[in-house]
Amino acid sequence: MKRNLLKSMHVVCAVLLSIVMLSCGPRKAEVYVTSGEGDMQFRFAQLGNADLRKVAPSEGNFIQLKPESHRQPVYGFGAAITGSTCYNLLKMSEEDREAILQECFSPDQMAMSFIRISIGASDFSLDEYTCCDKEGIEFFELHEYDKRDLLPILKRILEINPAVRIVGSPWSCPKWMKIHHETGEPFDSWTSGILNPKYYADYAEYFVRWIGEMEAEGIPIYAVTVQNEPLNHGNSMSLYMGWEQQRDFIRDHLGPEFEKHDIKAKIWAFDHNYNYDNVPDQQGYPLNIFADSEASKYIAGSAWHNYGGRVSELDRIYKAYPDKEIFFTEASIGTWNYDFSKCLVNDFASIFIGTLNRYGRGVTLWNLILDDKGAPNRPKGCRTCFGAIEISSKTYDFASLDRKSHYYNIAHCSKVILPDAWCVDVEAELPRGVEMSAFVNPDGSLAVVAVNRSKEAQEVVVKGVKREFTLTLPAGSIASARWTE
Repeated sequence: MKRNLLKSMHVVCAVLLSIVMLSCGPRKAEVYVTSGEGDMQFRFAQLGNADLRKVAPSEGNFIQLKPESHRQPVYGFGAAITGSTCYNLLKMSEEDREAILQECFSPDQMAMSFIRISIGASDFSLDEYTCCDKEGIEFFELHEYDKRDLLPILKRILEINPAVRIVGSPWSCPKWMKIHHETGEPFDSWTSGILNPKYYADYAEYFVRWIGEMEAEGIPIYAVTVQNEPLNHGNSMSLYMGWEQQRDFIRDHLGPEFEKHDIKAKIWAFDHNYNYDNVPDQQGYPLNIFADSEASKYIAGSAWHNYGGRVSELDRIYKAYPDKEIFFTEASIGTWNYDFSKCLVNDFASIFIGTLNRYGRGVTLWNLILDDKGAPNRPKGCRTCFGAIEISSKTYDFASLDRKSHYYNIAHCSKVILPDAWCVDVEAELPRGVEMSAFVNPDGSLAVVAVNRSKEAQEVVVKGVKREFTLTLPAGSIASARWTE
């Protein structure tokens, strides 16, 4: 009996000694790197965690975080859960589907935390439809494809990661609400047309009903955009909505309807390109709406795509209205531009760091998963787009998944920047080709994301308040790190 007791005490002491030794070991920064250059190409590799040491005087390349500065909150990062993404997920076996959903959304894995969905169909759905295709708002009902495909996927994502937030965007109002933009006659087409002012009130109620139906299904909606790509006449489903029309709709109908029903979902204006599709009288689209105080009081901010223009347009937006949120909602890769190495660094620099350093509060990219034919997709929609992940249209299995550059762009941010982190000010001397953003997380940990667009490896000393470490950036790479001081 005494011998067994003594043996047990030895085991306990050995365990305690191990814990003490581990706690006294060198502190580490959790570092991830993805590179597409040269002979060595890493894909979200943990190439040995970096040792944390006491902060020393700055020499050479460095970035000094100022954790108390709190520039803007960051809501999250992710991709769109389109009808096409749901279709491809549901073609997988339950085991394989669970594996990729866990990989993308589990807080212990890539921890994606923000997704975008369409209100009704998009050009990546199985058909063209809205939630009220029979004339009369009293006939509103979630479409059968959304009930069958979208809702189960969203519910499982929220079970895996309840912190995920969702933004909804309509591609078109119901056809019976449309008129021709020149003649004012009824416009029986999914493509283009404008919203008939006669139905502004009905369309505002449409949004309220949609949010109510989704929340009744246990799917909270964090924000809505009023119209996806309001200056796009040519998508498979589209609705032209100039800034004056969007201003009037929000001010006189959508905003008051949200207020009446105590809808907490935020309203984001615009949801289109930096260059306003080069339409002369639509330049500064959201600024024109914000200038109307009655409309502006209902609007949290603006949403952005990058299919035209430059991210520097956000400088003008923030300077004019620093109280309005900025969120990036859509970008795609495809046959027209895809090169893993180039897209990896250029998109990370522009869409992610470029947005975050201009007071952006997060990023969603386009389709999470498409098949190897860019499908399912719709006529007149994008038929050359790639998903962030590609799946075989023959096997639909986990082994066939090809993670594209957009997957790694998202993962590098979502892995180290927690929902409701703060982007913080920095003091920095960075080498040519290197750009960085810095954050303090709600749990007190610190994080940085970085891109090295140069053809040479670079080193940057990353400094917190008490601790620092050396971040090594291979040529043509992106990196992210998180640590606790």
